[in-house]
Amino acid sequence: MRNTTMVGSGRIGSQSGSMGGMAGSNLTFRVMEDLGVTIVTGHYSEDNPFPIEAVLCEKYGVSRSVLREAVKMLTAKGLLSARPRHGTWVQSERNWNFLDPDVLRWLLERKLSFQLLTEFTQMRLAVEPYAAAMAARSAGRTEVAAIMSAINRMVAAENGDDDPLTSDIAFHVAVMHASGNRFYAQLCDMIDTAARFSIRATNFFKGVAQASAADHKKVADAIVLGDAKAAESAMLFLMQEALDLIAFAKTQTTRPPIIATRGIEIQFPAE
Repeated sequence: MRNTTMVGSGRIGSQSGSMGGMAGSNLTFRVMEDLGVTIVTGHYSEDNPFPIEAVLCEKYGVSRSVLREAVKMLTAKGLLSARPRHGTWVQSERNWNFLDPDVLRWLLERKLSFQLLTEFTQMRLAVEPYAAAMAARSAGRTEVAAIMSAINRMVAAENGDDDPLTSDIAFHVAVMHASGNRFYAQLCDMIDTAARFSIRATNFFKGVAQASAADHKKVADAIVLGDAKAAESAMLFLMQEALDLIAFAKTQTTRPPIIATRGIEIQFPAE
């Protein structure tokens, strides 16, 4: 049975599959989640201003302190702005923090946009190949072990003994951590979030059930050998292939349904 959030209804359903730091048992986080979705989907905007505090407290059945904390979280994500005696209002989309995993997830669930997936993959293309090269130069035994564990999981997934999506994501996250760059490590939650959508999409248009463990192993082997150039090249191939598949997908009329991590079915838009 699916767990759902009744957006804009005041009823907050139970959440499973915690993502981006969301704690389903915490009322503040659940209020933040519901309000975040309503903002990103355009329910609240200049034409339909953000409600006053008393209205939202009554709607969600929460105290002012709970609501204020939820609003504070959304303000930190760039979705809201508040000033004393001026109230709270929805920020322009250009001010939203797209690097925040929650914001990115809400955007992807709002409408699985090829433009959004393209921009996300372009960002990965600019970062992950160089992260692989850095990993080849500096990764220690612990970092290499995490990369090889993810590869072994991908191989197992090809035999039906592991999850192909989570093993694929685990590989890319392990490489980012192995780079030794703390800024890259900060991007891992975002990559985890968006890759859950983009990997399914690109695999569909490639005509495969899952990504190639062999292609990913080329990156891992180069890192183990300390061959930075080969690691960068192999990762560049993976990222460019994904970008090309998204570009190809935009020209197709057959679009796959994407099942999001919270059980929400998302249909590709006819862009």
